[in-house]
Amino acid sequence: MTLKNKGLSALLLITITLTSIVPAFARFDEGMFMPDKIGTIAGLKKRGLKISPQEIYNPAGGGLSEAVIRLSIGCTAEFVSPEGLILTNHHCGFDALVTASAPGKDLVEDGFRTDGKAGEIPAKGYSIFITERSEDVTSKIMAGTENLTGDALAAAVKKNVDDLTAAEQAKAPKGSTVRIQVLNNGYFAYLFQTRQIKDIRVVYAPPRNIGVFGGDPDNFEWTRHTGDFTFLRAYVAPDGSAAEYAASNVPYRPKRFLTMNIGGLKEDDFVFVLGYPGGTVRYRESQSIEYARDANFPFLSSWLAARSAALREIGRTDEEKRIQFQSDIASFDNAFKVYDGGRLRLIRSDVVEKRRAEEAQFAAWVAANPERQRKYGSVLSEIAAVSAESNRYAKRDILVRRMPDGTMPMFRAIYTAVAEGKMLNDSERQAKLEEIRKSLEGREPLYEKQMLEFFLKSFDELPADQKFEGAENLFKTFDGSARRSAENAFAENVADGDYWKAETVAALYGPQTMDFRPERDNVKAFAMALKKARDEANARAAVFASKIDRLRLLYQQGMAEMKGITPYPDANSTLRFSFGNIKGFVPREAEYRTPFTTMKGMWEKDTGVNPFDMPQKLKDLQRNRDFGRYGQGDSVIVNFLSTTDIIGGNSGSPILNGNGEQVGLCFDGNYEGLGNDFYYDPNVNRTISVDIRFVLFVTEKFGDAKWVVDEMKLVGGPKVRAASN
Repeated sequence: MTLKNKGLSALLLITITLTSIVPAFARFDEGMFMPDKIGTIAGLKKRGLKISPQEIYNPAGGGLSEAVIRLSIGCTAEFVSPEGLILTNHHCGFDALVTASAPGKDLVEDGFRTDGKAGEIPAKGYSIFITERSEDVTSKIMAGTENLTGDALAAAVKKNVDDLTAAEQAKAPKGSTVRIQVLNNGYFAYLFQTRQIKDIRVVYAPPRNIGVFGGDPDNFEWTRHTGDFTFLRAYVAPDGSAAEYAASNVPYRPKRFLTMNIGGLKEDDFVFVLGYPGGTVRYRESQSIEYARDANFPFLSSWLAARSAALREIGRTDEEKRIQFQSDIASFDNAFKVYDGGRLRLIRSDVVEKRRAEEAQFAAWVAANPERQRKYGSVLSEIAAVSAESNRYAKRDILVRRMPDGTMPMFRAIYTAVAEGKMLNDSERQAKLEEIRKSLEGREPLYEKQMLEFFLKSFDELPADQKFEGAENLFKTFDGSARRSAENAFAENVADGDYWKAETVAALYGPQTMDFRPERDNVKAFAMALKKARDEANARAAVFASKIDRLRLLYQQGMAEMKGITPYPDANSTLRFSFGNIKGFVPREAEYRTPFTTMKGMWEKDTGVNPFDMPQKLKDLQRNRDFGRYGQGDSVIVNFLSTTDIIGGNSGSPILNGNGEQVGLCFDGNYEGLGNDFYYDPNVNRTISVDIRFVLFVTEKFGDAKWVVDEMKLVGGPKVRAASN
């Protein structure tokens, strides 16, 4: 899977019990808590936390949180040695491996190893961010705004944010950046001080049939047998400052690095996670969840499936492009499963219906008290009204606001010309022509054609009251396969026909011939209708956006007041703490899934064919029980489950025992727990992690890279070398 947060976005909310908003009513294990609030969580010591909250996060410095970092590509990672060694997921290092690959040198397929630091290769495009401070500044940001609304409120909040940011930045150490984020529609405001390091290199990555063993069929599934890990390293200039890649750079020496515990885990052991979850919306109204379930999630899953299928087809006949596109395909396949599975969970768990029941309880609570009526009396009806107007054409609006997307550069150039409606002189048109030519460089006509076909078919499948005029004017006289053929001919004309090229697009900025040319004028008419529909959809969205923040803030405040709690903020790619226990689950009637898998189970899945082609050397190590210090019984633990509350962005997060020692690496969640951007279900939501012993076993015994393991501090097993921390 990828719990990587790669811009495909996190979307939704709610719990299975009467409140996902609050730890007070939900199962203990729910919550992605700000690090400064760890000390306020009741019962952690009783659950099994053996260190103090200050040892995890300390605003004065020195906490474990200083070892946990965010990768620029949207994952979490952690320092695991005094020499800047970083551990993260294989899928988080995937882009670096792809970039360094070429025909005949596929680092995803074959893995990467070197015998020392001198052989480490640049992870192009990667950097890391270290959180130095996280502080609740809600009272400072909201000061003086108590009686303001609308634009006046927004302006006052912005001024407070700008003033405090400037003041804190002036006090920050050189190289540190201060930013303030307002969360949950203004319920919270937090200050974050971070430091960026720009020279990141690949140290060791296992081959595809370990790092991605099981591929997409096993994605989000349990049982799982995937060694989803990669080692990177951070480098800085000789003076310790952040610098771009240079041969003279030296390994970064972090203030903290994590200790590896190879003593093993057992069911019910306490664990906790530090990481950067990408996004949740657990306090949203029922209309927002309904929109996701019925409109947004279905669109996103089908759109992602279409993108993946098109890139696969291109790669089937072009090895260079297969290597180039494999990261995108993996990301699209993963996100497809997120949204398709999330849609099913929202349906099967009756999440919309449960939220409506909670809102009915809230309405009764408000009606019982005059003061509450004055404060919250209209919030539910106002949300319902603005949502109804905004979502009236939801399925059509999603399509017209998305099209043209980045997959269709030719049509996007045509659309832009039609939408702008400009008449340019000859010199201006020549400049525009060069601009268009540049925008079409590297274009994949097959990709564009298939994505145009996807959108045209999606327009055809819209409900009767949401049909798109631009498509209906061209294709309504056709039915079934005849309509598909007409749509395909339209897509072929735009993406790979004889008419449309940079010159004919540039000609749209000049005088047009009066004779009707279907290859030109049908496309222009479609683009003009799309602009009209898009403008209408954007206008509805703008009205909704202008009203919803105030209403959602009141909604959250009222719900929290009714329950007598302070909610944890929604995740937003900032450092968070979550906790739970090692625990299996029941995915369906009469079936229980235990929380550990081993190399024996990996071998059981082996077919010799991608994605279930276990490396022969791993089989030999298992057959000979050559486990070194990492075995347990007659095998090596590969993956394990816990009840910790995570989401996309937590990929690569360390999972630690009660002593704060790393015992695994988070990389996935289970299919039954999808939809957790909206709600956490304690019965089925599970984190899937790589056991740290398998990480070290593969690196040392399979990969012959013991020098990497020797940098780390290991405890809990047979006598081992320990680095000083």
